[in-house]
Amino acid sequence: MPRTGTADVDTVYFADCAARSFFDQVANKWSVMILTILTERPTRFNEFMRRLEGITHKALTQALRRLERNGLIARRVLATSPVAVEYSITDLGRTLQVPFGAVYNWAINHLHQIEEAQESYDARTAL
Repeated sequence: MPRTGTADVDTVYFADCAARSFFDQVANKWSVMILTILTERPTRFNEFMRRLEGITHKALTQALRRLERNGLIARRVLATSPVAVEYSITDLGRTLQVPFGAVYNWAINHLHQIEEAQESYDARTAL
């Protein structure tokens, strides 16, 4: 439903749009990497910490909670000593494999062009 004075604006740009909320919560580097790891097998928290170079404990915890809240991963407490937590991808999360894979492949295939554009930009703006 258009808002007053915004008849020409697509609702996806509104702050309360569900798709925008999804992008804010899920379409970021840590979430994409977590989901990619989980396509291989269920994974424990400490394994994520070892595999995701540069992620902090807090950032990993927040990303896992967001993914679980959005139904993309499942959290399971393991009755071990000490207690461990394992994460797995849900069926809904698996539906993101194709689009995330396409974006990953695009980035790999265009990496040289991206680097050239960055170097060109940096050279222009350094003056």
